[in-house]
Amino acid sequence: MNIEDKSFKELLRASMKSKDTEEWLDVYFTRPIGLVFAKMWYRLGVTPNTITILSIFLGVAAGAMFYFTNVWYNIIGVVLLVLANLCDSTDGQLARLTNQRSMIGRCLDGFAGDTWFFAIYLAIALRIWHQHMPGTNEPWGFFGLALAAIAGIVCHAQQSSLADYYRQIHLYFLKGKAGSELDSYASEHAIVEQLKGKKGVFWDRAFHYNYQNYCKSQERRTPEFQKLRKALKEHYGTVEKIPQEWKENFLKKSRPLMPITNFLTFNSRAIIIYITVLANIPWLYFFIEIIGYTMVYMFMHKRHEDHCRKMRKELDKKQVELTE
Repeated sequence: MNIEDKSFKELLRASMKSKDTEEWLDVYFTRPIGLVFAKMWYRLGVTPNTITILSIFLGVAAGAMFYFTNVWYNIIGVVLLVLANLCDSTDGQLARLTNQRSMIGRCLDGFAGDTWFFAIYLAIALRIWHQHMPGTNEPWGFFGLALAAIAGIVCHAQQSSLADYYRQIHLYFLKGKAGSELDSYASEHAIVEQLKGKKGVFWDRAFHYNYQNYCKSQERRTPEFQKLRKALKEHYGTVEKIPQEWKENFLKKSRPLMPITNFLTFNSRAIIIYITVLANIPWLYFFIEIIGYTMVYMFMHKRHEDHCRKMRKELDKKQVELTE
């Protein structure tokens, strides 16, 4: 697509994944501003991956600003994180508009987000290190660091990866294989095996090796969807051959879960970080992450697994009726 030949409204619509999976804040704020930057980077010949790398520096710098208790430093951190998120939106929009989407770009995008939050969580843990826990004379110390580790590794990483997986599943049935980034451990593992023993492919193999483990983690936590996916492949082969009526039935129950998947990604977390950091109670964010977000995650996971189980049973029942 030639960006210069299209209107802003047409480009904005084309730069979004789908109405079902876009957040309100992104639709009316992040995406329009991101598109302005995308057009600027396009004219300058800057690639999406370069923009992603820029977002990493901005996000890490934001984390560094959250270490300080000075409110002006914190405001700078908020601005930097907003800019990092705009870059994150811009790289994806530019990639979709110019057909520069790639698996490496997608994983680099995920790595960028992980880097931002690692810097932010570490900065908050160090910020509260010598501060007293509420109602006590005991400093947070290692307990604060432990909270950061639990919030980041046990909760945040797992929640955001599964939320992304559910969005890709939705897009898979909405737009087909070309409109989704629903990958599998099996396909990634096959690539890793193909690259074994070849020279000059160290980084490619390392990338696919790590990504296969990411996919494996998603699949391990979604057993009912894996059964459904296997059944669909046996009955229809490709997603394009699945009856449209079946897809619509799946999407009807999946659609209400999309706001929940969005809640478990960037925007809501960023807003809570802004509030707690500026109010000088950043430790509260860790508890919200560990308790509040985990409850939302468990609800989302159960609803989606129950839905996949029901759809699979209906599919099996229909196939039995056809063979009788």
